[in-house]
Amino acid sequence: MSLVLVLSFAPVSYSRTQPAREKLDAQVRDEFMHAWNGYKKYAWGHDDLRPLTKTHHDWYGQSLLMTPVDSLDTMIVMGLNDEANTTREYIAKNLSFDKDIYVQNFEITIRLLGGLLSSYQLTGDKRLLDLAEDLGNRLLPVFDSPTGMPYRFVNLKTGKVRGAESNPAETGTLLIEFGTLAKLTNRPIFYEKAKRALVETYKRRSDIGLVGEKINVETGKWLVSDSHISGAIDSYYEYLLKSWLLFGDQDCKRMWRESIASVNKYLAEAQVDRGLWYGHADMNSGTRTATTFGALDAFFPAVLALSGDLRRAKSLQASSFRMWQLHGIEPEELNFRTMEVTSAGYVLRPEIVESTYYLYHYTRDPKYLAMGKVLFADFVRYCKTEEAYASLKSVVTKEKRDTMQSFVFAETFKYFYLLFATPAGFNFDQVVFNTEAHPIRKTW
Repeated sequence: MSLVLVLSFAPVSYSRTQPAREKLDAQVRDEFMHAWNGYKKYAWGHDDLRPLTKTHHDWYGQSLLMTPVDSLDTMIVMGLNDEANTTREYIAKNLSFDKDIYVQNFEITIRLLGGLLSSYQLTGDKRLLDLAEDLGNRLLPVFDSPTGMPYRFVNLKTGKVRGAESNPAETGTLLIEFGTLAKLTNRPIFYEKAKRALVETYKRRSDIGLVGEKINVETGKWLVSDSHISGAIDSYYEYLLKSWLLFGDQDCKRMWRESIASVNKYLAEAQVDRGLWYGHADMNSGTRTATTFGALDAFFPAVLALSGDLRRAKSLQASSFRMWQLHGIEPEELNFRTMEVTSAGYVLRPEIVESTYYLYHYTRDPKYLAMGKVLFADFVRYCKTEEAYASLKSVVTKEKRDTMQSFVFAETFKYFYLLFATPAGFNFDQVVFNTEAHPIRKTW
């Protein structure tokens, strides 16, 4: 209780005299274990825990061990060795992708393929790499479209595909995982397929350099011309930058630099009294179409910082934190001109924590530690349940929702921990995080 009181200070007022690295890593680890033990007690062997009803949920009717795979590298980073070893053995012996189910390629790639590859690199357990390669083989048919951009869904057993209407995030957020699989298995096809999908998405940008929100992967035609950095587009930009950094891919470097110039020109909106925000614009004209920003957009300060643009990163992070402080926790979306919430839910998202971690890493400014302490205290105060953590139906009323997706383990707890800890053998500058916060090292 005392922690909550200490951290409830006025908006954007930081103590510059506090110790430079006052740690909360042990408390983050304890809260991770609180949520993990709830999962184990009520949902072990299933994809997700429903924390209010204390029941389980499987995405496709059959479990793909979403939470164990997503959680494993976080346990390793946190030094939870017994839990990690037990979980790794369970995954190796029980996870099978030989299932007659259609899965969403994007989500399975970032969570399962990314998680298996990262945990393999951290443990050297070849069973995890074998599972990753088997999964990669089963996902490959998604790329068999006329444009090379992937279909959204694939049947893991039959290889049949469906879902021609997709978006840049789903067509362009694959190269880190498939590229790493290619390097670790010496099978270039994985890299080639994912890179072509990214390039084909980029090639269809407008004359002013923006991409839209929805595209048909068979015809290559845009179906929705709204452009932004939020869901359905967000990680497309992230992977242009990170694929350059991880693989030294010069095409990705060029595509990133050309893309970020257009994003900053047409999507950014700086206001004297309200700071820097990124809104929506028509991809063809650049005309502003919406002045909304939300929890998913809060990843962008991290990307800006990683690219070296600390000035914009700091300004946008201040805006994200202001959004958080409106109601003591961030909404899914708000109108940044009126500061009115337009979508009130909170699903335990990690993006603002990720950006806080990146900015502290690059600046060592203690205000980002202080910011992180506020985020963590609010997160615990409003989302902790008797057995785990729960999403919120509304950040205004703080009413809870019966969901706890696996990314709370993969991302939210991991970024909180890394902000306050210096794990032995873990070096920020030697890894690239995929969009699910699975750290990948360039070992090839």
